[in-house]
Amino acid sequence: MSDSQNQDIQKIMEKVDRESAHRNLTGIQGKIIFLLCIILSLFQILNIFNVFKIDAHQTRAVHLAFILLLVYLLYPISKKSRRDRIAIIDLILAIVSFTIMFYIIVFYKQLVMRAGITTTLDYIVGGLAILLILEAARRIIGLPMVIIAIIFILYALFGENMPNLIAHKNVTPKQLVNHLFFTTEGIFGIPVGVSSTFLFMFLLFAAFIEKTGVGKLFIDIGNAVAGWASGGPAKVAIVTSALEGMVEGSSVSNVVGSGSFTIPMMKKLGYKPEFAGAVEASASTGGQIMPPIMGAAAFLMAEFLGIKYTDVVKSAIIPAILYFVGVFMGVHFEAKKLGLKGTPRDQLPKFSYILIQEGHLLLPLIAIIYLLVSGFSLQFVALGSIIIAIVASFFRKSTRISLKDFFEALEKGARSALGVATACATAGIIVGVVTKTGLGLKLASALIVIASNLAVSIGGVIQSVRSFFYNLVGVTYSANPEMLISSLKIIFTLFMAMLTSIILGMGVPTTANYIITSTIAAPALLLLSVKPIAAHMFVFYFGIIADITPPVALAAYAGAAIAKADPFKTGVTATRLSIGAFIVPYMFVLAPQL
Repeated sequence: MSDSQNQDIQKIMEKVDRESAHRNLTGIQGKIIFLLCIILSLFQILNIFNVFKIDAHQTRAVHLAFILLLVYLLYPISKKSRRDRIAIIDLILAIVSFTIMFYIIVFYKQLVMRAGITTTLDYIVGGLAILLILEAARRIIGLPMVIIAIIFILYALFGENMPNLIAHKNVTPKQLVNHLFFTTEGIFGIPVGVSSTFLFMFLLFAAFIEKTGVGKLFIDIGNAVAGWASGGPAKVAIVTSALEGMVEGSSVSNVVGSGSFTIPMMKKLGYKPEFAGAVEASASTGGQIMPPIMGAAAFLMAEFLGIKYTDVVKSAIIPAILYFVGVFMGVHFEAKKLGLKGTPRDQLPKFSYILIQEGHLLLPLIAIIYLLVSGFSLQFVALGSIIIAIVASFFRKSTRISLKDFFEALEKGARSALGVATACATAGIIVGVVTKTGLGLKLASALIVIASNLAVSIGGVIQSVRSFFYNLVGVTYSANPEMLISSLKIIFTLFMAMLTSIILGMGVPTTANYIITSTIAAPALLLLSVKPIAAHMFVFYFGIIADITPPVALAAYAGAAIAKADPFKTGVTATRLSIGAFIVPYMFVLAPQL
């Protein structure tokens, strides 16, 4: 790929993905960033073996200290700021953030001894930490999630003024700061706990296998498997994105990564630009529901539900396959309609040849599955897979990971974690407010009340219409209104949970997306006795679909930018191609045996 193409791709990423709009530092500043990333990655690896003898709360504090430090050093205050050097204000904020997080570590024993008692200094430190996390989130994630977090904070402080259904006794600022920063119910809760352990390690794993050239292998496999079929390049995009989605944590980066190759090929074959961009967006978004990584949400889901990670993977694999089959069929029918043929087989690599030349790069992925099934902890699974990736890379000179590649992978892994970890910390604020105020149950009850009222109203209309037609033909009508209303109540609750998840998922990264939707929308389904895994999968799917659902369809907009197509039309087309994703979640709930 030429330098101009790389620059174009970078511009697209910066436009649709805030995480890509970072500084490009050189010289001593660049070396400092590189060193800090290496230190963070090494800390995460060594902490698996409990080298530092610190507990979970302290581990999360160290993790977040480095994350915030790097975010402020790498991400400027605005798009107009210079990106070739670190501004003084950002340097100050970086140092303050780092220092504040280490407050937890330095004074940990004192904080434990006076648990629940917040001093003035604690209050100032905690308040600053919350503000700094929100500002970091604004820089690397964007405003949508920050606005949601601020709304929740205001709700906690002024809950008495809310409607009766969600009203609560006001939480004082000190109580809120104490709960959010000095307990493991808020910022340092499960999301950051997951981020600071196995999630970081799996992102590191993705960085290492990327260095081996596994991306090329995925494209080659896609070409060998589907390149010859009708509309070949589009089907290659689906196969490639499904494979990349197994280890990729972002639908947007997946679109740009594989789309820069597949979208031009689709356009060249004869697909309309909107359709080409939509295919890649749909396939890349599907990568977020494809095990084993699932945009990192699989790890959080396992923690939230208290189940094995493998159980989440088992529940997700068949629906993910169904999703891709649906997209595949949409592409196939479009190709047939347009009379588009695939690439001649003699111009494509043979599958057997690919396996001989590059098959060793699949060993780390096979290792993940084996180690998971064998019952190893997720951190050891990730670390073991990294080691296997390094060893496997030496099977051929072209894939060998050099010492330079090794350290660059450590840097890439740390950089990849910045957005996810910041999102987890911000989501921790939301979760903390929910646990402090009981909002989750209140919202769930409110949704069910609304659904019940709708069910009664519409159920009455249906009963009247039925009765009218039965009387018209002279047949006795035996009504069972309770069953009808009960069924409608479930349907309407699911529908409102779907809308809530899509709205909350707009412009929010996958990890934070799941945390928010599972905290706000899932409880309503649980109150209706829906199985926990089904409820969480339901909201997760619809949160992910927000990436291709207009008006805020970041993955579709990324595909449109590469295809030089209309963003809205691309989003609509992507939604049409991904219609299966609007059906499968209902199957989770209404037919869990599937």
